Amino acid sequence: MASEEMYLQYHGLLLPKETHSPESLKFVRKYTFSDSDVLAVTYPKSGTIWMQEILPLLLNGGDLTPIHTIPNWDRAPWLEETRLAVVVDQLPSPRALVSHLPYHLMPPSFLASKAKVIYVMRNPKDVVVSSYYFHQMAGFLPDPGTFEEFMEKFLEGRVLFGKWTDHVKSWKHTELGDRIMYITYEEMVQDLPAALRRMSDFLGRNLSEEVIEKIAENCSFETMKTNTMSNFSLIPKVLMDDNKSPFLRKGVVGDWKNHFSSEQLTRFISVISKELENESFSLPWSLD
Repeated sequence: MASEEMYLQYHGLLLPKETHSPESLKFVRKYTFSDSDVLAVTYPKSGTIWMQEILPLLLNGGDLTPIHTIPNWDRAPWLEETRLAVVVDQLPSPRALVSHLPYHLMPPSFLASKAKVIYVMRNPKDVVVSSYYFHQMAGFLPDPGTFEEFMEKFLEGRVLFGKWTDHVKSWKHTELGDRIMYITYEEMVQDLPAALRRMSDFLGRNLSEEVIEKIAENCSFETMKTNTMSNFSLIPKVLMDDNKSPFLRKGVVGDWKNHFSSEQLTRFISVISKELENESFSLPWSLD
């Protein structure tokens, strides 16, 4: 299948047809947010699956039953994907959702609600590496080619959900006030219990240290990798072949150092820096 046949175009963004449809994108525009909804937003390969594990546990007080009995895509479904319409009426309140949509494409009801957002950022150098391996194993996405070829596509925004810089800028320039919390993938890797406490406080859950530690243990990379409800092993190999690359591959910070040449790194930093040079916010890590 040609690469263009694998994608839908949505407001200039590329979305995979395997998980999105014109109907699902119409559904999201009409979706009615509840004030109690909680949305984790990420650019692809920035911790989405991790947040699908974390959010329901924070919201239900640490009850582990769902993560052992319900696939993660039904525990915290993507706002823009076809699955939402199937499971939305079964979601317990408060509902946990995830999304890759930029801020300006959120449905009108989101802006009118009091729903909260946790925006997870990840160093783009690790994002492009993770995305590169995901394209190798995902049968519903085009072959990434060489790392250098894929890096150029990434920098030009010819990948899922467009440019990383555009996505970050859209969510950094909101009028959500105290409805949005920013956290980095790196903070979560460095000290997951501390990150969970921040999220818990933001969501008004006030969970005990015992519950926080239990959630952290069950949301560790090692635990998720062995959980069939979380590791995507239920997906047919024709769609996701973990023999080519595991879906939950490493879950580390700094793997980019094993992939970029000095020339590639210089170009990558130059392009990203130029696209952010006039921004009022600063990134939480150095691109160098």
